[in-house]
Parts: sequence; structure tokens; C-alpha cells
Amino acid sequence: MVVFDCERMKHPNTGLAVFCENVASNLVRQHDSIKNRLCLYVPAAYRGKWGSDVEYRTVHQQDKLHVFCGRSVKVWHSAYQHTAYIPPKSVRQVLTVHDLNFLYEKPMRKHRRYLNSLQRHIDRADHIVSISESTKRDLMDNIDLKGKPVEVIYNGLNHFDGDIVPPVSRPKGKFLFSVGTVLPKKNFHVLPALIRDTDFCLIIAGNRSPYEKRIMEEAEKEGVADRVFIIGPVTDSVKYWYIKNCSAFLFPSVAEGFGLPVVEAMYYQKPVFLSDRTSLPEIGRDHVFYFDHDFDPDTMRTEFRAGLEKFEKGMIDTERMKQHALSFSWERTARRYIEIYNEMLVTFRRQP
Repeated sequence: MVVFDCERMKHPNTGLAVFCENVASNLVRQHDSIKNRLCLYVPAAYRGKWGSDVEYRTVHQQDKLHVFCGRSVKVWHSAYQHTAYIPPKSVRQVLTVHDLNFLYEKPMRKHRRYLNSLQRHIDRADHIVSISESTKRDLMDNIDLKGKPVEVIYNGLNHFDGDIVPPVSRPKGKFLFSVGTVLPKKNFHVLPALIRDTDFCLIIAGNRSPYEKRIMEEAEKEGVADRVFIIGPVTDSVKYWYIKNCSAFLFPSVAEGFGLPVVEAMYYQKPVFLSDRTSLPEIGRDHVFYFDHDFDPDTMRTEFRAGLEKFEKGMIDTERMKQHALSFSWERTARRYIEIYNEMLVTFRRQP
């Protein structure tokens, strides 16, 4: 049996939950290609979500002490690099590493503790996957891989098959949009400066946190607090309405393993403005605009105006941008994971 750990789905509206759901969905669609049974390790609320063609196992707190696998489990795919759910050593483990964001957001005195934790997980794993070249570089620079190779498998583009539904209260006039868990690493507080001396509103969607206070303090400082709206998490249908209808998509994060919303915004052929930190230049390439590394407000405003002007003049090939977004495929992501599982199943059978 191959087990895919979807435990992180207990935190909806996060990148890890999106990763688990999309990989699980595509593993199920391709499960006939797996040379063994597929089992999804899920929070109780998701048991049965993908139908009866696969097996399910419910996450329990006591599993943190000991994950009982049984003789049928041959491969265990841990979808989170700091997982508390570790299979026995007799089981082959695939470990997906999304980021080393703590290097960019935590005080330096905490780096060693996080690195030690990640090192233990790397030591246990049999096959290591990173979701970007940026994350791979961070691993190679900060972790002793003990000769283990690190393979990059990109995340995919989220295709929304439902109806795009406007929010109950639509923005009045033109607006800029950003989305993500409202945490300091997302760097949202630099955005209010962009709408000073404009008629734009700024809308930020995502799980809320006390960091909102910092964002609104900056909005007050810029005199735009009445045009900055932090709206909390939204459904996919509403999120895609905001992306499709915004005047520009903004993502100034200073620490990203991949940046799923960036790919979504490129798919909808919007002007996209990113930071130039960690994985974002790798994902956006030359299809997007980048903010000054130091996020100086005056410089950012100049860059933003210049970028919008270039976009409106057709200096960005939007069809090429969309095709770049389409090059990120969850189906292809799952297919490569299945190839890894099958390789490990063969290795497992050859064990004495």
C-alpha cells in the first residue's frame, strides 16, 4: 500500500491544504498506474472525499507518538517537511519540502532549532522532493543531505471548474488584489503605499491574524485606510472573481516556496507585481513585474505606474503568460510522484 499524508488539510485556505487536495485528487485519477493500493491519510472530515476507489485512514492524535502501518504499507508520502506523523523505518518515505521560510522570517536565534528539526526529517526520508529550485538551493546550503538527491517537482495550476461568483459586497470602482494567509512574511503592509494618489482600492483576502494591525497602520500613515479592505478567507469561486476583475494582482511576499496565487493570476492574464525574493522570480519569470528589493514606497509607486503603463500598451505578451501558467500541471505533478512510488515499491520488494 502507498499512503499519501493529507493531514495538513485540517488547515483550509492555506498553501499546504491546496497542495494536499490537488495531489490527492490527481493521484486518485491516476491510481491505476500505482503498482499497489492507494490510501489517503486524512482528517476525519475528508474521509470518503475522493470516492470509494481508494482507501482512507483517519488521522488521530496518538499517531504522533506511533504511526501504526501494518505489513501492507510499503511507501508513505509525507506532504509536509515538519510533519509530526512519521512512519516506521521499515516503510519507505517520500518527503516533500515546501520551503525553508523560517530562514527569512524567524529571528536568527531560532534558525538552528528549525534546521535541526528539518535535518531529522531529511535523515529519515528515502526520497526528497522540493517544490522549487529556490527551495532546493536552500536545502543544499543549509542541510546535510548525506548524499541524498533532491528532486524538484513543481506544483500545478488550480483549475476552477465551478461558476465564478462575485462577493456579496462588490468593490466600488477599480481595485488591486492580493491573497494569502495574513502573516508578516506576506509583506502586505507595503501595499497601501501603492494606492496613495490613485482611485484604487486594495483588497487582501486570506486567513486573518494580528498582523492586520500593521497593515492598517501603514494605510493610516498613507491616508488610504478607507480604501484598504482585509476581508478574511474567501471561497475559490469568489477568489477567482477577484483575480479576474482586479486591475492588478500584487504579491510582495518575502518568503515563498512556490507561490500558487501567482500562477492563477498569470492564467487570468492580469498585470502581476511580485517581490524578487525566494521562489517568485523563478515562477513569474519575465511575464510579471518586480518590486524594488527594499520596498521603498516611492520606488514601488514608480515601478507600479510604469508596469501598468507597459501592460496597457501591450508590452507584456499575455497569451505567452497564460501558456506559462498552464505549464504548471497537477496532473504531471501527481504522475511524477507515482513514478517515484513505483520505483520505491520495486526497491521495497527487493529488500531481504
